[in-house]
Amino acid sequence: MVASFRAVESERADALFHDPFARRLAGEHGRKIVESMSGGILGGWAPAIRTGTVAWTVAMRTCIIDDFILSAISRGADAVLNLGAGLDSRPYRMALPESFHWIEVDYPRVIELKKSRLADEKPRCRLERVNLDLADLPARRKLFSEINSRFTNVLVLTEGVVPYLSVENAGSLADDLQSQGSFRHWVVDYFSQATKRYRRRVAIRNMANAPFLFEPGDYYGFFTEHGWSSKEVRYIWDEGKKLKRPMPLPFIAKCWFGLVGMFMSKKRRAALRQFMAYVLFEPTPQDQVVDHERISQAPDLSQ
Repeated sequence: MVASFRAVESERADALFHDPFARRLAGEHGRKIVESMSGGILGGWAPAIRTGTVAWTVAMRTCIIDDFILSAISRGADAVLNLGAGLDSRPYRMALPESFHWIEVDYPRVIELKKSRLADEKPRCRLERVNLDLADLPARRKLFSEINSRFTNVLVLTEGVVPYLSVENAGSLADDLQSQGSFRHWVVDYFSQATKRYRRRVAIRNMANAPFLFEPGDYYGFFTEHGWSSKEVRYIWDEGKKLKRPMPLPFIAKCWFGLVGMFMSKKRRAALRQFMAYVLFEPTPQDQVVDHERISQAPDLSQ
């Protein structure tokens, strides 16, 4: 689905990026997924509006993550570790240094599909692919340790991965990544609680078998507890405004939001705009990490 929408963006006259491999990677199956999205995304709006909104979201998130990658390289990153890489083609389409290392990790069937459809293409950097189920903890930790020993400044990318993990599994992944000294930054999806409730209520039929599971009570608090601090937050609404590509809402929806917005507080309006983002995390300095276990075992002196 995501590859199909990257193809849709690439074929626009005013495309924000060009992914010449997306249509090939998505294939006929990807095209059918997009065509089937005629219900569920935005309730009663027309299918073109529904798919247009999802396409816009994919375009915004792609631009944000592309920027994170290029900024990390400019600051000295020597590798990207792309967990759950899916049908991403960044090693082929982005202007990356030839000496840069890109490591893709995914299920064997995904890796094989990607290899077959890009067999005649040459990546722009040093590309490695690893067949691995991230739920295999010993294999995952072994891989992380090996990568940590090879590189000094790794950007970890988990585009579209963490939302589908349970809080417990996301915490385990956060701990495993944080334990590697060379893993300097980590890109993670953010969805507001209202967005998650809306997604459940609308019940997107195409994603019925892949519900969001990651719902900590405090998103940033969760990562803080696992040794990660937010360095930069990029909201897709703001990205659309910056790129002069606002969310494609129908006229009646724009009027409704404008009317309702007149009666909202400034804080509430800001919350509506901050419904989805991508966050660049960095390890919290060791002297700033709170030892929650030690605190929980300390005697209560308040009496």
